[in-house]
Amino acid sequence: MMLLVPLYVHPAEDPVAWRRLTEVEDLYGVVLNVADGPGAAPDGAFAEPVGALRSAGVRVLGYVDLDYGARPPAAVVRDIECHREWYGTDGYFLDRAPADRTGLPFVRQVSRAVRRGGATTLVLNPGVHPAPGYLRLADLVVTFEGHWTTYVSAFTRPGWADRQPPERLCHLVYGVPEALLALARRTAGERGAGVCCVVERELPNPWAALPPALPGKTP
Repeated sequence: MMLLVPLYVHPAEDPVAWRRLTEVEDLYGVVLNVADGPGAAPDGAFAEPVGALRSAGVRVLGYVDLDYGARPPAAVVRDIECHREWYGTDGYFLDRAPADRTGLPFVRQVSRAVRRGGATTLVLNPGVHPAPGYLRLADLVVTFEGHWTTYVSAFTRPGWADRQPPERLCHLVYGVPEALLALARRTAGERGAGVCCVVERELPNPWAALPPALPGKTP
């Protein structure tokens, strides 16, 4: 099971967390979210931790909000370009992506902009199982993001998801009781996700700290 880590905390507030990520094994990537996107100007505090991650061979994915397809494409492209120019991101985490077929042309346009910029990885996060056409546009699709209680009681998946390689699907689960963290990771694998992140923290920002019990690299 690979880990995708959204770490939505400033390096000045938790420098240890950012350093710790360079030592983590089985890490799919780290989502860089400066200010619900790249911010209005470069933030120098991210230069050292981002450089350390990239030197350690860790994918750094710039956070871009799609607002379920409501944002102007030019604003989305601007965020993509700023992430690349200011932080040298390897790819992008497209959050709040649309999930129904009507959003496909918008996401297709964005994905072309991402690929033209040389990105090696595109992660799409509708937070639910989207129309299958989205799988052709992204390297990884987050088909669940939500609370553990919802994951336990209301998770369903369409037939097409059963036929996908696990490395194409990701589940992000928060509000998991400490005693059930290992169970939550196993459950993600049983439900077809080869990438996940499970944390105890709750809204409004469950991703403000590292997930517990991160596996360390073998010396």
